[in-house]
Amino acid sequence: MITLAIAGKPNCGKSTFFRAATLAQVEIANYPFTTIDANHGVAYVRTVCPCQEMGVPCGNCRDGVRFIPVGLIDVAGLVPEAHMGRGLGNQFLDNLRQADAILQVVDASGATDAEGNPVDIGSRDPVKDIEFLQYEMSMWMYGILSRHWAKLQRQAQARDFSLAAAIADVFAGLGVTLENVRDAGEAAGVDLRTAGEEDLIRFCRELMVRSKPMLIVGNKADQAPKVCLDRLEKHDVIFASAAGELALRMAAEGKFITYLPGDRSFAISPGANLNAAQRAGLQKVADFMQAFNGTGVQQALDAAVFNLLDMIVVFPVEDENKLTDSKGRVLPDAFLMKRGSTPRDLAYQVHTDIGEGFLYAVDAKTGMRVKDSLELKNGDIIKIVSVRK
Repeated sequence: MITLAIAGKPNCGKSTFFRAATLAQVEIANYPFTTIDANHGVAYVRTVCPCQEMGVPCGNCRDGVRFIPVGLIDVAGLVPEAHMGRGLGNQFLDNLRQADAILQVVDASGATDAEGNPVDIGSRDPVKDIEFLQYEMSMWMYGILSRHWAKLQRQAQARDFSLAAAIADVFAGLGVTLENVRDAGEAAGVDLRTAGEEDLIRFCRELMVRSKPMLIVGNKADQAPKVCLDRLEKHDVIFASAAGELALRMAAEGKFITYLPGDRSFAISPGANLNAAQRAGLQKVADFMQAFNGTGVQQALDAAVFNLLDMIVVFPVEDENKLTDSKGRVLPDAFLMKRGSTPRDLAYQVHTDIGEGFLYAVDAKTGMRVKDSLELKNGDIIKIVSVRK
């Protein structure tokens, strides 16, 4: 399962975002370090289910909207100099090891200082929070590399030694690949065999960007003054109101409104017993959604998986005519796969044995047999034929 981590300084709304995305019960409070131990949950990304296009109701979607699970981690807040062990920094950074991508939540309202303490709205430039997190993560990676650097330099004297491969091994626990290392070195303009301290820090920043891609979420945007929104808009930010999304999900769970995560509006249910304060609160959320095309929470999850990680959704079936598995269930599975994946890759993702026994694949939409080198498209329905079950 793909895993996303929610990162940022204390008191920027990470736990509210986590609860809104998962409906898991976590502590939410207006003070730093509410989260001490990482919270783990399941969120969902939203896509179109092909059942309506194919005219075969599946029972696994809601009005043609399919939700696919991803892991979500809410980690302890990060403060300046966390890479040196300040605050809960080492614990925070270690929790990022298992993340495929990071949702960096910043306080768009500028109402918390660098350490997460409440200040007047608009008195903190939220752009500074973007910069410091990226710096801390880069320095954390540099700290890991520097502990191995003397040994790596000695080993690099051997003619057949690959320094790039050795660096990839150092960061293997972070999901860093040899390709990441080579691309980072090229982008930073660094010759790793002769690199000094400043070169390595620059290299680690590029390596962080490639191995832990990051999406910036401007949370509390419903409270943000225009000057803060304007500053953040230059940094490709998704604006969000995690508190608004949480209110909608709770209201939908109570049948007070009709709403699917990611919708750009909601409808109050006929006969919903809402008091004046509740209606006023929902109207405030509706106004925000109209201005920002939703609450931003689902949009951030979707953007991280489909844009940042460049994933597509593929639906494997065993009967290409009925679009069912061996038990007669219609489109029971939806797999997230890297763009550029092939039917053979899908076979391996279904099961290693099926991948090893792969013969060919059938495109269920056309009924045509396809080459195993075919690049799969988002929404494809594929039957795998294998000598193994």
